[in-house]
Amino acid sequence: MVHNIASAGRLLDVLPLFHDDFRVQLLITSTDSSVFQGGIRNLFAELNLPVMPWAQALRTPVDLAISASFGGQLHCLKSHLTILSHGVGYTKRLAGSREPTFGLSPDWLLADGEPFVDGLVLSHPEQLERLRVVCPEAEKAAVLAGDPCFDRILAARPHRERFRRALGIRRGQRLVVVNSTWNPEGLFGNGGGQDVLPSLLPRLAAELPADDYRLAAVLHPNIWYGHGPGQIRVWLDRARRSGLTLIDPVHAWRQALLAADIVLGDFGAVSYYAAALGRPVLLAATGEERLDPEAPLAAFVREAPRLDPQGPLREQFEALLARHRPLAGPAEFTTSAPGASAELLRRHFYALMDLPEPVGPALLEPLPLPQHDPPLRTHPLDVRARVRGPDVVIERSAGHPYDAGGEAHRAVHEDTRDPGDLATADVIWRDGPPDDPRFGDPAAWTADVLHQHPHCSLAAYVSGPDRCTVRVRGLGVLQLSAGPEADADPAVYASALHAWLTRSGEAPPDGATLRVHVAGGVHPVVCAR
Repeated sequence: MVHNIASAGRLLDVLPLFHDDFRVQLLITSTDSSVFQGGIRNLFAELNLPVMPWAQALRTPVDLAISASFGGQLHCLKSHLTILSHGVGYTKRLAGSREPTFGLSPDWLLADGEPFVDGLVLSHPEQLERLRVVCPEAEKAAVLAGDPCFDRILAARPHRERFRRALGIRRGQRLVVVNSTWNPEGLFGNGGGQDVLPSLLPRLAAELPADDYRLAAVLHPNIWYGHGPGQIRVWLDRARRSGLTLIDPVHAWRQALLAADIVLGDFGAVSYYAAALGRPVLLAATGEERLDPEAPLAAFVREAPRLDPQGPLREQFEALLARHRPLAGPAEFTTSAPGASAELLRRHFYALMDLPEPVGPALLEPLPLPQHDPPLRTHPLDVRARVRGPDVVIERSAGHPYDAGGEAHRAVHEDTRDPGDLATADVIWRDGPPDDPRFGDPAAWTADVLHQHPHCSLAAYVSGPDRCTVRVRGLGVLQLSAGPEADADPAVYASALHAWLTRSGEAPPDGATLRVHVAGGVHPVVCAR
């Protein structure tokens, strides 16, 4: 039973527990009880399961109904009913501190004074202790069965580097994952004057060097589908052009969390899962009034480091990494049965259906490897460079760089939003296959760019992850190719060459190697005719 896409994610986690069992027919329905209905039709089409209207579902006897939320007339179902949490246990109050904790109070669990659920799945005994206090009548329905979402994350930890490569993260880069829950008090907020995010995003792009840091955003499904993915892209347009990657909030957020070096978030479950993995977490919105003060998530919010929205961001991130020590609470309270949720949940489900369990182990699906999705950064970049012989220290950012010293120039992607940016660009580049018929070969494209833009000194056509063709005004065509030890954006190699030419006044000898210093490493780049 799907209430919204947020709760559907947990149902997708447990779906494989019924795979290969010819005795079980799966049906799917939506309770129509959530205002966040966006994305549900697409999900149903993706699953290709028979869809039953909610009114029919209420009349149809089935052996087991599984929900990952409350809402709708669940107490009227003609079946055994089990409910999973779709977050990190039960932590939030829907309308402030005077309201009962969502899913863990008589308001949610009792009908006519009696529990109407046959199974209330809890991930840790601390939730059972709170349940005994606030709703002892429902204790008999409690089932300790771990956290299938977190188990899938734990199983995927060995693939961190693959997930990083899928996002286009290069060696030495730090991935900052910005995440927000859907409440008005969350980091994404409600558009009010107190919201941090609108002013924070351009500062992140300006203050964090583009080759040292990468940004990705994980937004709660209620944000994503409540406003619509198209609207989210409109609101975050400049951030995306500056290199922000928007993460699929259903299928890819866990992979992004595993790939992260820093998580900048709020009081949502993603921040807590990140802390449970040992990731450094910096809170930009706490929402303490939304939390059950007895829940471990509330303790985490009280203890976790806070972002100073007025302070320099780079220094705060570097200080966070330097002093980071994982908090004990998230790792302890996320689940009491790490790696065992599939076994415990399948046992519970089949007991309610009065069926023997299938032969063989109960298994969850591995997290899928996302498609390779490096960012297309089309916002102009301000570049600072220091040249010492063959060594070129480069810092690029979508704003004013930290280091005020050194040679300064502007690098602009040909697909920049404002064509006027090209008129002032020192370096113009684009990415694409070397045989794209729309541009001719790279030599033809670079000649065309220098002809169209008299101010431009160097045009660079990036034709692969480690190479580009450049044309320098007055010097002709050069090929830049990264050595085996290099792993940076080839567009930064073009900027390094521009800086070297500005300093030396002549082309490097054929076969010369520039040593480009960026992202905490040294990247040898061969220049050849």
